[in-house]
Amino acid sequence: MRWTTAEIASAVGGRLVGGDVAVDRVTQDSREIDPSSGSWLFVPLVAERNGHDFVPTAIGAGAVATFAAQSVDTGDAVVIEVASTDEALTALGAAARDRLGDAAVIGITGSVGKTTTKDLLAAVLRRDRSTHANLRSFNNEIGVPLTLLGAPDDSRAVVLEMGARSVGHIATLCRTAQPTVGIVTTVGKAHTSEFGSVEVVALGKGELMESLPVEGFAVLNADNPFVASMADRTEASVVTFGDAGEVRAEAITIAEDLIPSFRLVSPWGDVNVRLGVQGDHLIPNALAAAAAALPLGVSLDRLAAGLEEPDRSPMRMAMKTAPSGARIIDDTYNANPLSVAGAIEALAAVPAGAKVAVLGVMAELGESSRADHERMVAL
Repeated sequence: MRWTTAEIASAVGGRLVGGDVAVDRVTQDSREIDPSSGSWLFVPLVAERNGHDFVPTAIGAGAVATFAAQSVDTGDAVVIEVASTDEALTALGAAARDRLGDAAVIGITGSVGKTTTKDLLAAVLRRDRSTHANLRSFNNEIGVPLTLLGAPDDSRAVVLEMGARSVGHIATLCRTAQPTVGIVTTVGKAHTSEFGSVEVVALGKGELMESLPVEGFAVLNADNPFVASMADRTEASVVTFGDAGEVRAEAITIAEDLIPSFRLVSPWGDVNVRLGVQGDHLIPNALAAAAAALPLGVSLDRLAAGLEEPDRSPMRMAMKTAPSGARIIDDTYNANPLSVAGAIEALAAVPAGAKVAVLGVMAELGESSRADHERMVAL
């Protein structure tokens, strides 16, 4: 998305010092700056480390402009002086959302499955319209505005993951992103040490439903009681997925390489799908993507093609082959009881001899941590 520094200063309530130059890339990481890929604005965030310390590095790497909330050596770069660089990033992200106008903005939250659902939905929508999605797991108060700012000006859909560490976080992200479609994949034991209980996790995730406009729609997991009950928290229409949902999978088969195939059944018609990710526990993510894409007008043929060939994020059920010939399933990005159980079930389905599960710690489970780890061992 292309801006002038004067437009940026106006959007964030800042003071422009220096000339009015064009910017089409924004980052908070000075290591990402590459002049060959665009004109960069640097955002020096203040957290454990003060990003202002890296302003000279960012400018030396080629940034043409920077926010600044304190005195700093900026050389010849354009400066936009602001009271808070964090708040300026949020404000600029909101301005980017306004520029997107009536494009579909899809927010995805849930205890597990956000990234896979994002990958699948983005692959489907890209076959139908100009679509932008967050990189990696950019799903917080930094990643969401950066994703909005990274959307090309002609984007007709933006897919955003939304993570949370406590009640109120999703609501904050939604004020910036103004989603028109909201997906909740599932609710279970994840981050319970921060939220306190699964019930409070559901309370926080459901804030996405409360943000949706009446003309938008919600996509909810009919098989998860916490998620299904969120239909009462929105004035938008609701589409459900899962065994008990409107969009569901029938006639499921699993190939030797763990690729699932199934008949996708929906109010918009049925289609055969060969999913481009390993493990039948990821089928609900495909159903969630379908339940968002079909009401947006995506054809069944394009839906099936997108689900078969997603751009997959790394370290999520990625199949590799070792020099010895052993097959390795890399699902190391994150872990909680829901995702670990799904990975173990996928491993059990492999038609092979010796099978070894190499498991690390599932963090942020609170008082139930020991019992949850023991339950995984017993699977």
